[in-house]
Amino acid sequence: MASDQSTPVVFCWHMHQPGYRDLKTGTFLFPWVYLHTLKDYSDMAAHLEAHPAAKAVVNFAPVLLEQIEIYLVDIERWRHGAGEIGDPLLAALVASRLPDPGTPGFLDTVEKCLRANNERIIQRFPAYARLAQLAEFYRTKPEMQRYIAPAFLSDLLVWYHLGWMGETIRRGNSCVQALQEKAMGFSLDDRTALLNVIFETLAGIGPRYRHLAQTGQVELSVSPFTHAMVPLLIDLGSAREALPEIALPEHASYPNGDARAQWQLEKAREVFRRFFGTEPTGCWSSEGGLSQQTLHHLQQSGYRWTASGDSVLQNSLSRAQADGYEPGDGSIHQPYQFGDADITVYFRDDGLSDLIGFTYADWHAEDAVGDLVHHMENIASHTSPHSHRVISVILDGENAWEYYPENAFHFLGELYRVLENHPRLALTTYRELLEKSATEPQHLPSIVAGSWIYGTFSTWIGDPDKNRAWDLLCEAKQHYDRAIDNGSLTAEQKQAATEQLAICEGSDWFWWFGDYNPAQVVSDFEHLYRRHLVNLYEMIGYPAPPSVFQTLSQGSGAPARGGAMRPGHDFDGAL
Repeated sequence: MASDQSTPVVFCWHMHQPGYRDLKTGTFLFPWVYLHTLKDYSDMAAHLEAHPAAKAVVNFAPVLLEQIEIYLVDIERWRHGAGEIGDPLLAALVASRLPDPGTPGFLDTVEKCLRANNERIIQRFPAYARLAQLAEFYRTKPEMQRYIAPAFLSDLLVWYHLGWMGETIRRGNSCVQALQEKAMGFSLDDRTALLNVIFETLAGIGPRYRHLAQTGQVELSVSPFTHAMVPLLIDLGSAREALPEIALPEHASYPNGDARAQWQLEKAREVFRRFFGTEPTGCWSSEGGLSQQTLHHLQQSGYRWTASGDSVLQNSLSRAQADGYEPGDGSIHQPYQFGDADITVYFRDDGLSDLIGFTYADWHAEDAVGDLVHHMENIASHTSPHSHRVISVILDGENAWEYYPENAFHFLGELYRVLENHPRLALTTYRELLEKSATEPQHLPSIVAGSWIYGTFSTWIGDPDKNRAWDLLCEAKQHYDRAIDNGSLTAEQKQAATEQLAICEGSDWFWWFGDYNPAQVVSDFEHLYRRHLVNLYEMIGYPAPPSVFQTLSQGSGAPARGGAMRPGHDFDGAL
């Protein structure tokens, strides 16, 4: 059993998806919210439920939570004949009539049903693999599409959702097991039964995580409402603290960005409170993006802790030393406070976190966990019994697992099994550390603004495409401000426009712009970003400028993990 002399270890799993819903039409343009809920958020809860002595911090972006709620309402309304399901792919799963073979609707649905990890999901199931092979045949020989049987699309829809099924559901749900055994020839009743599993899974997310939080096993934390890059909202120029020569947008600042940053943080608390029935203690500022002003905003909003990547700490230590300040041992394995901001900052061990994100997927689970724990034990062995140390492993809680066998079922199970009763390492949460005063923070004069990726904001600003996107947002915000100030909008219209503006402020749009990302994903996200901007202009009654209708970015890269995750440093897989 862990003792008081054990080194605290915090796993912080971050869950977020941007706003995929078109607020004008009510349609979800991409299905990633419900698919990741089905596959990842449910599994992450189940692994903790299976290991009651384990602890973790689980962070949710409020825009994700709200979209889960909307799916539940949509499905319930459809069940009662009071409306349609707003996600076309989920609606197709239970459609009484599917699109005719060869039609645009048919081909679009087929393409969507192949957007899954080929090795770990599609090829895992022979029936799904055969359907994917047939789809490729029909794609290359369009003249043969007239001979496609209607059962093809029905079976493909079922297998797509079975492929995205959480592993813990797959192993415990009799309906899922029966459908997998049937393998083909799925009826509408089969598809409806599968929708019921999806609904139950989405409906269980809130109660399951609430229960884990009530037992003290999980600390729930939050991000800004739409996962906005708060430091850049406050000051675009903060990007030059870590990269003095970085190119910035034409607009010198985001209009009234200080107020928007505070709104994002306070709105996050409001949604979190409604969803989980409690107040968050900590905030993972989107992408670990911090600046001195951001720390003050977090403190003002009532948050007691936040976190970032270790490069932000290294930059801050270097500046402190250059200014003649003696920063102590500069360890990343301890908390810090900066200047007069009364908020504790923890720092991600990039080496450990990136091993999980980019290396261990191809290892045997016991070997991977053994290697990770060995690194942690080495850190603990260099920690004196009276030092204020904590090992922070912070990473995406969703995208990594599709690269692991069986959605990391074996890895995560082994991870919690080994660590929940480790004699020298103690799983805990940041709130627990603060309540016990177990980790006294070290003080530094100020923080150098940056994110957990490279300690800079270069993933979101500086590239010509990213800067153009910021200029479009700044211009739209100027028109939004005028519409709000001139009294031309009703209270309801103001609320709708403000929500739409918040979605446009999300960090994900800027993340994907740039040639180094895959072309299909860049196209998806830049189209959706511009659609959100057009909706904002319509809501404030101002014509969208021609620039909003011009393609922003065209990717051509093939980054690791499809670009959905990035390492904290230029990563070679070794420590």
